[in-house]
Amino acid sequence: MSSENTLDDEDTFKILIATDIHLGYLEKDAIRGNDSYDTLDEILKCAKTQQVDFILLGGDLFHDNKPSRRCLHTCITMLRRYCMGDRPIHFNILSDQNVNFNTTEFPWVNYQDENLNISIPAFSIHGNHDDPTGAEGLCALDLLSASGLVNHFGHSHSVEKIEISPILMQKGKTKLALFGLGSIPDERLYRMFVNNQVTMLRPKEDQDEWFNLFAIHQNRSKHGPTNYIPEQFLDDFLDLVVWGHEHECLIAPTRNEQQLFYVTQPGSSVATSLSPGEATKKHIGLLRVKGRKMNLEKIPLKTVRQFFIQDVVLADYQDQFTPDTPQVTKKVEDLCYAKVTEMLEEAERERLGCPLTPEKPLIRLRVDYSGGFEVFSTSRFSQKFVERVANPKDIIHFLRRREQKEDIKDEVNVDYGKLLKTTAVEGLRVEDLVKQYFEATEQTVQLSLLTEKGMGKAIQEFVDKDEKDAIEELITYQLEKTQRHLQARGVTTEQDIDTEIRLFRDSKKNTTEEENEIKEAINRAKALRLERGDEPVDPDLSRELALDSDEDSVPFPPSTRGRGRGGRGRGGRGRGRGATPSEPKPAGRSRSQKSSATTQSRSIMQAFQAPSQRSSRTSATSNADVEMTIDDSDEDIPVMKASRPPPRPASSSSSFTKYSSQSQSQSSKGIAFDDSDDDDEDDPFKGPSRSRR
Repeated sequence: MSSENTLDDEDTFKILIATDIHLGYLEKDAIRGNDSYDTLDEILKCAKTQQVDFILLGGDLFHDNKPSRRCLHTCITMLRRYCMGDRPIHFNILSDQNVNFNTTEFPWVNYQDENLNISIPAFSIHGNHDDPTGAEGLCALDLLSASGLVNHFGHSHSVEKIEISPILMQKGKTKLALFGLGSIPDERLYRMFVNNQVTMLRPKEDQDEWFNLFAIHQNRSKHGPTNYIPEQFLDDFLDLVVWGHEHECLIAPTRNEQQLFYVTQPGSSVATSLSPGEATKKHIGLLRVKGRKMNLEKIPLKTVRQFFIQDVVLADYQDQFTPDTPQVTKKVEDLCYAKVTEMLEEAERERLGCPLTPEKPLIRLRVDYSGGFEVFSTSRFSQKFVERVANPKDIIHFLRRREQKEDIKDEVNVDYGKLLKTTAVEGLRVEDLVKQYFEATEQTVQLSLLTEKGMGKAIQEFVDKDEKDAIEELITYQLEKTQRHLQARGVTTEQDIDTEIRLFRDSKKNTTEEENEIKEAINRAKALRLERGDEPVDPDLSRELALDSDEDSVPFPPSTRGRGRGGRGRGGRGRGRGATPSEPKPAGRSRSQKSSATTQSRSIMQAFQAPSQRSSRTSATSNADVEMTIDDSDEDIPVMKASRPPPRPASSSSSFTKYSSQSQSQSSKGIAFDDSDDDDEDDPFKGPSRSRR
């Protein structure tokens, strides 16, 4: 790296980025109670030492929606200590602050308040832990905002349509557009993206001169058909996305190959669950933006408690013991003791020379006892490490490896009992299992007359509501309708019949006609039950539980709530999430739909391509470039540069143009990598010249 004077000139934004601080987590724990407070103090102290222009927080500043008085008091104290002062602010805000900060009676940035002395402004969106609630729609961040300590932005008041208006900043010649979207239930936001109800506003003037930074707090990895936000949903004019909510630290920016923006995932600042994703070393980021170029330096946190996790499969130690070995439980316990001791010794070696690191580490040993082994007393085992670890009560976690499913080769060998068995551990619904089955089976086993959506819905009615005739009535109804279709078309040969049946089935997938057929078949089943005089289904078993107020409800019996859709209560916040999301398979109201269906595909493609942008973007040309470099304190990462898309046609109605999600990435927007070993000492942002694709 070059000198500080070269890096931090009058045209360079310096931004400290952090997410998921979870202030107040386990604050009553005798050992871990101060962990989140110590880390926040380190983050704010780093911001002051680095003399950043502002701090950007990606949500979940607080662990609880209603933080304790101690938690609020400590937070306010630290913000006042580090963020207030006489140091001048060197950037201006050009956008309408009444729109940017619409949750407070003081709708302007805190450093422009004549009654406050702010040296480091803090900008934050809310997360799912500290989201607005109640009739007033307030959250803990609004308290800090009203007190002038934090600038809360990215709060959408509408549950039907979202317009994201950026905070436009300028420092010297550098223009920065800061977009933010606070946490929204994933399935609701997914549906809004698909229906083109999320719009990002852009400056009407000089669009290619702005560096576009977006802070979001949602599921990044896929937890269900619609229980995440695919990166492809985000607009491709963005330059960098700061992704909150995922706790695994993946702070080195990665490029989305379709949209060609970069994504950085700082992860959490404190381990809130004993999972592999929390075991990675915690970092915050120091982002420098100059013109359309960026440089990201990751800074390791020194006050984070060490966390080591290891897996042990007892079946792999057959040379030492088997389930029939005398005193095998004692031998297993001795093995676990040795493993825990090894991790403690490793923690002690790493802590040498780091006085800020807490003394007692977190230790988790996951023991797979499949194959006939017995568990031992974890309480007795934990007593041996009470004085050495921070989590003595849950060092050992016993688990059994789930049996492998048999290969599905033909209809005779399919074990439907195993296939349709649902458990709370799997977190799946019946329709999901039906869809998984038909996606995995060979062509000869797939349905010819029925669609997987119809079959999934019928099985759901049978399982959840005890509609015994649902499956039979659906088959009968579809068979009668298919027969009438074949008679009307005059098809006679066996080959033509197979072809026509397949086309007839595929033409109805994910359409209103298919929905109506399913409803008609289920209504027939209910009518038959009433004709027989059967008792109606217990209303407690058939009541509908919605994830949120505007979500289409899905029936669940209370006994199966554990296999539900994973709504806003997402469980532990650091379950190793953060793997690269798979390709999205957008779905509509039913989770067993296929994304390849004609009608639904059109709807989803519209989410990736705004009608107003399709024709103009392919013909427009521009030489606007963005160059990005990553400074990794732990490893060498090559300089990365990207050419940017052409400016969008400006609208004459206002100073912003609407950029509705989603628009397609154009082919001319490419990325070039520079692997040269010769660094430019005068300009760390600049890479060697390259030709445009």
